[in-house]
Amino acid sequence: MNRNLLLLLPMILPILAGLVVFFAKPMKNRKTRNWFVGSFLILNLAITTVLLCGPAVQLELFDLMKGIPVLFKLDGVGRIYTSLLAIMWTLSGFFAFEYMKHEGNEHRYFGFFLVALGALNGVAYAGNLVTFYLCYETMTLVSMPMVLHSLNKEAISAGLKYLFYSFCGASLGLLGIFYMNQYTTTIEFMGGGTLDLVKLAGHESFFLVVVFLSIIGFGAKAGMFPLHGWLPTAHPVAPAPASAVLSGVIVKAGVVGIIRVVFYIVGPDFLRGTWVQTAWMSLALLTVFMGSMLAYKEQVLKKRLAYSTVSQVSYILFGLSLLNADGALGGMEHIVFHSFIKNGLFLVAGAIIYKTGKTKVSELRGIGKEMPVTMWCYTIVSLALIGIPPTCGFISKWYLAVGSLQSGIPFFSWFGPIVLLVSALLTAGYLLPISINGFFPGADYDYSKLKKLEPNKFMTIPLIILATGSVLLGMFPNAFASFIQSIIETIM
Repeated sequence: MNRNLLLLLPMILPILAGLVVFFAKPMKNRKTRNWFVGSFLILNLAITTVLLCGPAVQLELFDLMKGIPVLFKLDGVGRIYTSLLAIMWTLSGFFAFEYMKHEGNEHRYFGFFLVALGALNGVAYAGNLVTFYLCYETMTLVSMPMVLHSLNKEAISAGLKYLFYSFCGASLGLLGIFYMNQYTTTIEFMGGGTLDLVKLAGHESFFLVVVFLSIIGFGAKAGMFPLHGWLPTAHPVAPAPASAVLSGVIVKAGVVGIIRVVFYIVGPDFLRGTWVQTAWMSLALLTVFMGSMLAYKEQVLKKRLAYSTVSQVSYILFGLSLLNADGALGGMEHIVFHSFIKNGLFLVAGAIIYKTGKTKVSELRGIGKEMPVTMWCYTIVSLALIGIPPTCGFISKWYLAVGSLQSGIPFFSWFGPIVLLVSALLTAGYLLPISINGFFPGADYDYSKLKKLEPNKFMTIPLIILATGSVLLGMFPNAFASFIQSIIETIM
């Protein structure tokens, strides 16, 4: 087989597998369906590994319009995102085999779960802005059913809100694509940007406005203020495995969109020192603080974690907005590290809901006595989210702070690390009390009602893998950092 054609497999095969789950009669049987979905997820992981271990590949399917092909290629950013998809979809999928008994309509969930994987792989492999936009919108449409899975009034409202915010954001991105196409040598993703400064002469002011609107638009999926409101609405009603991939992976599609626009089309040199950079940094830091504060005050566990995602993804955006090597390194590392952490946190929340039915933080006193393995995993990934060494969160946040301090940008060079530190303290304030009260409920706790509620291996093994990964990535960060630095060298 032509190696370039391998690019199609991670996009087409999940969609076909999803259709099989939807329509094949044997898929109505839970055991048969779980075997099929599990085998396919492992196959997808294997195909992704083959692609990642080989040389760069590129595939042009056809011209959508004159000079604008539907183009797919595998570059550094695509490698990072598609590897995340393969890992997190596999872990969340196996977790869902047990958890979705709690939710019902399992075949519908797994069908959309697989179709969404195909669309997201398209986002990872897109080789130009138009192809990216087509896959991005498709991903929104096929992931929405995972939000409204229960089909109650609250879920339908949340799904529509997710759709509205996503489409509004994508429309701003599409406006940017239309306008940028006039002033670039190509809309294909090229490190360092493709602006034609001769054509752009005299139009720089409005072009900056369009770039800023594109950042806001793709920032909607990433949960950046002011288009962040869908996240705390969608997560509490979605099944926990869906919340995990929404928070850990799907929101990163917005980050990938911003990276593509800023570093592969516009170019960082054009934005340094402009009002766009200042506004972008301001919105990112505002979102970091606002998300942490709202999480600190929230009492519903999954909604608390959703606000946490609003904050933590803007750590990534702040690092990217610095437009320097250390900031970009910290931001890109946090794309991966946050996925391990937040997938772990949402799956823990799912395990608690599945075994106890408890959804509020105030109800979790003594939960560590009942679910010790689950809560130890929770504690480890919580420490990673705070940024305590030797976990991975410490590494990415270190580079974010260094990037800010070394940027030399007035006010932001010192204010950025302060906001990150305050957010870290708030993160400790809304995560660690759950562990403390869970393991040390106090002398007045009624131990006679204590039950062992640890979930089965389908739920605990993914948690252990995510918690272990959060530590190992922090203890041995150099190989991954070197890979990201090789990407940064091509785009700065």
